[in-house]
Amino acid sequence: MLDTQFETLASAVPADRHLAVLRRDGGTPLDSMLRRLFADQPVSVGADAARGAAATTDADDVAVLVEDGEVLASSPLAALERAVLLVNSDLYTTGTLPLADADLPAVLTELADVPFRLRGYPLAHKEKLLLIAMSRQIELRAARAGAGEIHSSFQQLSRIDDEVGTRRTYRRLAASGAAVHVYGEPDWDPESALDVTAHTGYGAGYSDSWFVVFDPPADAVGPHTTPVALLALETEPRVWRGIWTFRPEAVAELAAVIRREL
Repeated sequence: MLDTQFETLASAVPADRHLAVLRRDGGTPLDSMLRRLFADQPVSVGADAARGAAATTDADDVAVLVEDGEVLASSPLAALERAVLLVNSDLYTTGTLPLADADLPAVLTELADVPFRLRGYPLAHKEKLLLIAMSRQIELRAARAGAGEIHSSFQQLSRIDDEVGTRRTYRRLAASGAAVHVYGEPDWDPESALDVTAHTGYGAGYSDSWFVVFDPPADAVGPHTTPVALLALETEPRVWRGIWTFRPEAVAELAAVIRREL
């Protein structure tokens, strides 16, 4: 079911993508932080990726995402620091970072359709942060749109209640006008606390998946109404394969499978 959907998403392999920090005054320790974050991932990191990119931006301190020698996206270095480099996942789960401030820089969101293999704590300290940050970005998009449907899985539904930031996020989503569907093992009743629809079960799709899917209305217009989906599967304890996409047909297909099968 969802594993088939993952393979379908991952089959749309993009061209080679490279990340680099571009500074007018030379190198930066953030290069090494980026390398650690994307170690063993299909995204290379290094100063060579910025060659030829300097002419495309007037900013002094930026991160650039390069594809086939062309700059696909650029973002202020400070935005990348705030999003993933100088933070940890507690920023999102404890509510320290409000949902309204969960925008991600384009150099990260444009890594769409790239399949990642990520480890959770204690196997790694920050690898899963990329998926956590992207999940919050999708939730923010749905809250701003205030329409359509959002489908989110948590493995255990009690996670919504246990994580202050997550509970605040889903309270805001429920009040936004979007239809909110949550999925996971039934160790807590979210319907009694939030205006959401809960789908419960055990095993494949419930206990081993992590998805956040925003499916806007077909006639939706505006800057926050682009379909987007994240799907991750736990292949072994604390090890995940994850990917996100903005392709409308892929988002619609994944949403349809979730509605039908879970």
